[in-house]
Amino acid sequence: MNNGLFSHERVRPLFDAARALVSELEPDAVLEELLTAATEFTGARYAAIGVLHPNRVELERFVTRGIDAEDRARIGDLPRGRGVLGQLITHPEPLVLDRVSDHPASFGFPPNHPPMSTFLGVPIIIRGAPWGNLYLTDKEGGGPFTASDRDAAVLLAEWSAIAVDNARNFESSEQRRVALEAAVGALEATTEVALAVGGEPDVSRVLELIVARGRDLVDARALVIALREGPNLVVDQGSGDVDGNRLGATIDLAASAVAGVLRTGKPRRFDHDADELNDLAEELAVSTPGSALVVPLQYRSEALGVLAAFDPAHGEGIFTESDERLLAVFAASAATAVAGARSVAAGRLRSVLDAQERERARWARELHDETLQDMAALAIHLELALKAPDEGGLRDAISIALGHVQRQARTLRGLITDLRPADLDDLGLRAALGALVERVVETSSIPIRLNVALRQDQAPGHRLPAPVEDAVYRMVQEALTNAVRHSGAKRISILVEESPSGITAEVRDDGDGFDTSGPTNGFGLMGMNERVQLVKGKLQLASSARGTTVRAEVPLAADDRKHART
Repeated sequence: MNNGLFSHERVRPLFDAARALVSELEPDAVLEELLTAATEFTGARYAAIGVLHPNRVELERFVTRGIDAEDRARIGDLPRGRGVLGQLITHPEPLVLDRVSDHPASFGFPPNHPPMSTFLGVPIIIRGAPWGNLYLTDKEGGGPFTASDRDAAVLLAEWSAIAVDNARNFESSEQRRVALEAAVGALEATTEVALAVGGEPDVSRVLELIVARGRDLVDARALVIALREGPNLVVDQGSGDVDGNRLGATIDLAASAVAGVLRTGKPRRFDHDADELNDLAEELAVSTPGSALVVPLQYRSEALGVLAAFDPAHGEGIFTESDERLLAVFAASAATAVAGARSVAAGRLRSVLDAQERERARWARELHDETLQDMAALAIHLELALKAPDEGGLRDAISIALGHVQRQARTLRGLITDLRPADLDDLGLRAALGALVERVVETSSIPIRLNVALRQDQAPGHRLPAPVEDAVYRMVQEALTNAVRHSGAKRISILVEESPSGITAEVRDDGDGFDTSGPTNGFGLMGMNERVQLVKGKLQLASSARGTTVRAEVPLAADDRKHART
């Protein structure tokens, strides 16, 4: 979790600066306030704001901080937006450089320009369109700009965009008062949600806070948050007039009314198409809607889900452009809160699973080094006793006892291997899966076809990252156990395949199948899903009267392959 931008020590001053921005009703005053706040929070020596020409291909104005009037006069004409500055015009997204001169678009500085090294640039977007850019250079101490600096600059740019838009468009004092109250309300809501990242890591509590504050912000009858899980949306939490019995419902994203919002990353108002509006409300557990506003939850270009508000109490019951802007800015901080809380939850789960694997390994060692060796010693003594003269049928009793000991020893070896297979640590996934299948075939007599195709086949010694090997092995092990114990399968097939994009693991049986929508006993499916999600994978389950298929897809980034163990 990011402990920089959203730490309690920093979030209050940052949002005080944002409050000062949205309190300004003159565009030039907003720009000066933005330059002051940006240099304070990032430690930049130089700062500038480039305002785009209406053609949006060059700069019309260039307001600076850190260069005095005498230096500006010596430099000559102000930049028009070429080189690195132009990158944010053509690609309006945050840009961080450790050395600005190393960027391919850089062509140096004009004569008499002070030297500059590190660079941070963020766009200023008003109503979905680029309006200008904030440029920061030369972080104090000579170090690079951090992710926390970037996030602070992005947040300040977002609030300066609201302030500039308010100053340009609302002229009457009453309009200014209403706009300012709404902006401050959005700021307070955003502050509370941002603080939740540091103070409330529980995902469900963060979601409750988001829907409550978001609903208040746009004065809606109901507000719902739905989060993406693989190809689906899950209606996680609601505030106001929401059917609580339908929270937790899963929606097929491909057929959902909000699919376009997630695909484009842009808010949408639902006012005119009654059928579409009713479909949306039905999906999101809201009845009799009159108007809806849906905004995306995006965190670092990843679509996490949506916020959907229904029926504002103000005006004519229709959401306005101002509502859209406010909820969209609020959603940006809400997405960060969700991502942060999820990161904490995933970290805790990862710690639990790591501890479980260590405990499994400890038990496996102790059972092997103590119990199994004691049983082996007992078997040896019984074998020696069999060679002694038979007295009163004692040989038969010893023979029976020896058989029991040998069977229990085999069972114990299987248990040790299930707890923590040595092959997985020493030889890798292929060897561990092969040994697993051999044991299951021996005990169940069910034919199992195993097909493993890994990069290791072409590159001996190559190993997948340990978390990926563990997740795939445990998923196959659990799915295979379920198939043998519960499905009545006659045949089972296992496929584990590595491709350039990742690992696919599939366990398929021809058993009786089960209702995947109903409750399940135990934690097998839940455990498989948690392990796969921790390595950023997806688990899919399909079952019918013809059998069951469990399929996991785990991505492998280039960095994963680079750091794979060998």
